[in-house]
Amino acid sequence: MNTTLTRRRVPAALAAAALVVSLGALAPHASADDGDGPFGPACASVPAQGAGSLDTMAQQPVATAAAGNPQLSTLVAAVKKAGLVDTLNNAKDITVFAPTNAAFAKIPKADLDKVLADKATLTKILTYHVVDRPVDKADLADGSFRTLQGGTLTTSGSGDAYKVNGTAAVVCGDVPTSNATVHVIDTVLMPQ
Repeated sequence: MNTTLTRRRVPAALAAAALVVSLGALAPHASADDGDGPFGPACASVPAQGAGSLDTMAQQPVATAAAGNPQLSTLVAAVKKAGLVDTLNNAKDITVFAPTNAAFAKIPKADLDKVLADKATLTKILTYHVVDRPVDKADLADGSFRTLQGGTLTTSGSGDAYKVNGTAAVVCGDVPTSNATVHVIDTVLMPQ
């Protein structure tokens, strides 16, 4: 056996493997168009690390994860007032359509204060935003989902543009938590 030739091939093979790995590291990460991971314009404002980051949220149950996101503080306060923190954190494989603070700000203050003071109505509205199964981007194109409140949500769209009930835009979708998929939306949904 020619050991000189073998000695030359091993370093060359290692160099080729290192080049492949290096090029892979330079390749762009999966984009929203790939259907992998979060998508939507508001995802750009998610912290890169620490509280509220995608990595941190993926390790926490949904209500705890939402509490780390400053854009969801009104929703978190409402969930606490309704006594739903444990219910959401202990649920398995749910989907939450989570309205932003700006979504709640669209509701006149007097109306919002009235709802926040009425636990039964608040619970009805909040549970209307929760589906008892995973709903990911692929399901949003033309979907109809029963909510924990008992009503039905519909979704439509394509690419990175999806609507819920024809009015609420998904601004950051497919956000994983340890027990849920979260689709952040720009409008509070009202049950029929």
